[in-house]
Amino acid sequence: MSLDILIRNATVVDGSGGPRYRADVGIQDSRIAEIGRILTPAATTIDADGLILSPGFIDGHTHMDAQVNWDPLGSCSCWHGVTSVVMGNCGFALAPCAPEDQEWFARCLEAVEDIPTEAMMAGIDWTWETFPEYLATVDRVPKGINYGAYLGHSALRMYTMGERALSEKATEDDLKRMGRSVAEALEAGALGFSSSHATTHITPDGSPVASRIGDWDELSYIIGEMAKKNAGIFQVGPDMSGGEAHRTFLARLREVALKTGRPIMFSALSTRQGDKPNHWQYQTDYLDEVAQAGARMYGQVTTRSINAIFSLKSYLPFDVLPSWAPLRALPLEEQKRALSDPSVRRQLIAEEAQMKPRDNVMQGGGAATTDPRKPDYDNLFAMRDVRWDDPTIAELARDRKQNPVEVMIDLSLENEDQIYVQPLVNEAPDEVLGLIRHPRTLATFSDSGAHVCQEMGSSLQTHMMSYWVRDREAFSLEEAVRMLTFDNASAWELPDRGLVRTGYKADVLLFDESAIRPKLPTVETDLPGGSRRLVQKAEGIAYTIVNGEVTLRDGEATGANPGEVLRGAAWQGDS
Repeated sequence: MSLDILIRNATVVDGSGGPRYRADVGIQDSRIAEIGRILTPAATTIDADGLILSPGFIDGHTHMDAQVNWDPLGSCSCWHGVTSVVMGNCGFALAPCAPEDQEWFARCLEAVEDIPTEAMMAGIDWTWETFPEYLATVDRVPKGINYGAYLGHSALRMYTMGERALSEKATEDDLKRMGRSVAEALEAGALGFSSSHATTHITPDGSPVASRIGDWDELSYIIGEMAKKNAGIFQVGPDMSGGEAHRTFLARLREVALKTGRPIMFSALSTRQGDKPNHWQYQTDYLDEVAQAGARMYGQVTTRSINAIFSLKSYLPFDVLPSWAPLRALPLEEQKRALSDPSVRRQLIAEEAQMKPRDNVMQGGGAATTDPRKPDYDNLFAMRDVRWDDPTIAELARDRKQNPVEVMIDLSLENEDQIYVQPLVNEAPDEVLGLIRHPRTLATFSDSGAHVCQEMGSSLQTHMMSYWVRDREAFSLEEAVRMLTFDNASAWELPDRGLVRTGYKADVLLFDESAIRPKLPTVETDLPGGSRRLVQKAEGIAYTIVNGEVTLRDGEATGANPGEVLRGAAWQGDS
């Protein structure tokens, strides 16, 4: 017998949280075949002396449902050590979908997630209607990482009810049809069902998405159908528009959790937005209380602030103003010439006073970039590094004795790739740390594939390693790897991933623990049709191995696409 890959002299951090150890790791037929001092010959040998060998990272909150159709790599997640993702979160999905509704679904995704409709319509060969057909398509397309998927509530409601989904309560017949679709999706391999009550989730005309029209009786019925199969996770975007609304939402979620017994996940955040928001610890106390009552519930958390991202090449906070709008429609070089004109600059700076004043309405990355409020320049940062210590525009304006708008113009002319970061939630690092540390939260909330030119969360994993492990020393490397691998594999019930163990799937990383970190993001035009998006790569990862094949070497793609579809417990095989 010969191995496919033999990794020699690795320092193994196996995902369990246990201490590291030195070993060779042998891979054969997509799985880990041997661990120890290996004498078996191999087709390929990798010398991992000085490198950490860990399981591939697992990200359970992405929106790569469209992107998987045109991007074999799975970027930007793949560059940050992610080998498996879950998509279809927050009720947004591309199936089920009637053929005549394809463009409408695409426009809804654009409204919420900033995925350009033109990119989707150009990049997707839309050959499916039902969820099982969609999952079969994902199975067929070349993939560099593994994908699991939820059945999305908004998609299901629109497919079942048509336009009534956006305004009416479901009838008994509607509920039965949705229930049958849920059962069909689980049998095809869906990992569960997702929904959203978040007030930031709206259609192109500004009305609530379909999942927000569904009431709690509807949710209880659908999750009850999953309970009948004893399978499926329920993921939901919470209503965080204010403290009272958030508390009401969580109370109803508790009822559903206890009634159905299904595992439930929701986004847990620290926020100062909204009407009298709750302290972040309200959510962690709630998780403990519902667990004591008998529910299985997780908070999905990110490892840093969730930000609106601005730049000359994407959005700026001033784009909606009368003199700014026509200028920003010009080609980049013409914009730069106009911004250098003193008379134009004076007009642009003066118009900033006309911006909408800040209020207590909860804004996500979408609204913050497309319907911005007057910036708080003490909370708007000029990104210089990835260490969470950038200067604010207010500080730079004081140092330069300039108007803040003029500072941003000058910085953008000096460097057309200059990025500005406006934290929306999770503004305080110590509050984020409190959320990450809680035993009932999961470090997994990247939103990768969504908000493509508005936010950049895909670097969650390398940020965890560089900031919280190396810079802050808040976690050991063993703890952090466990959180990004085994903890997530366990929560999503992925039985053969998340650990370096004989017989497990060979999703493996080799990285330098002293060098792993995100790079600065840039704006690129690499979506179908030339649409723009934020791209953020990483450094310090020498090899990414997915299902036993090297997919990335020093961040460069090898051309291998061994990714698989991750299927849930109710999957009935190829039947």
